Amino acid sequence: MSSQQAKAPHYFVPGPSRWPMMAGISMLITMIGASAWVNGVSWAPYVNILGILMVLVVLYYWFGDAIGESESGLYSERIDLSYRWSMSWFIFSEVMFFAAFFGALFYARSITMPWLADLDHKLIWPDFAGQWGNVGPAGTVENFTTMGPFPIPTINTLLLLTSGVTLTISHHALRAGHRTQTAVWLFLTILLGAVFMGFQAYEYIHAYHELNLKLTSGIYGSTFFMLTGFHGFHVTMGAIMLSVVLYRLLRGHFTPTHHFAFEGAAWYWHFVDVVWLGLYVVVYWL
Repeated sequence: MSSQQAKAPHYFVPGPSRWPMMAGISMLITMIGASAWVNGVSWAPYVNILGILMVLVVLYYWFGDAIGESESGLYSERIDLSYRWSMSWFIFSEVMFFAAFFGALFYARSITMPWLADLDHKLIWPDFAGQWGNVGPAGTVENFTTMGPFPIPTINTLLLLTSGVTLTISHHALRAGHRTQTAVWLFLTILLGAVFMGFQAYEYIHAYHELNLKLTSGIYGSTFFMLTGFHGFHVTMGAIMLSVVLYRLLRGHFTPTHHFAFEGAAWYWHFVDVVWLGLYVVVYWL
């Protein structure tokens, strides 16, 4: 948002938009494909990819509408405040989203496992030990190897922590009016995120083919891929946001005092960093 747009005297109310409905349809198609994919349906990967492409197209045009409104001078300081509160509540909802997953992991590991291994259940499963990362009391899960913190998870931790530093440097450069430095450090942030995603993809391939650790590997496999997979999705979305911000920066859309698009994406990226630190400790170390 430019300095001229910040002085708009009115509170802008956008007209009817088809993008929320299109986003809902696109995400529904994505999840239908994903749920069918994990159940081995042959057409599911194509439906899932189609849904993801539709989501990206919707985001492209939806972001474009918002950017056009901002650059045409329709937004005021009150709109800027609304965006800040909206982003804050959105990140809070993401905190609750991951809190539910961490809660599921805690319940499975710290409550269910000891309960299944107590004396009352020894008559049913005499050989079962309540150690996290087992194949379950009934022995219906294939043997697998659990995932440790070295080397890829530790490398990814360093990558994300470094990306948080580069993003902060970029923000300070923007506030100081150094657009070239802002762009360079922001590009490095996106690059670090891309490397992170590459390492995570390699980790998944390694888990499936060498450790026999899969989504079907009992409660350990489901919670591992649920937590790390959704986090990887959030890193991907954060990288897309920062890429849009970089494009807008190169187009000259931001000033040292008015750049909430940058700040909102930065808030989201730092949130993703914090979640990963929790994952790194709870999933890979404990």
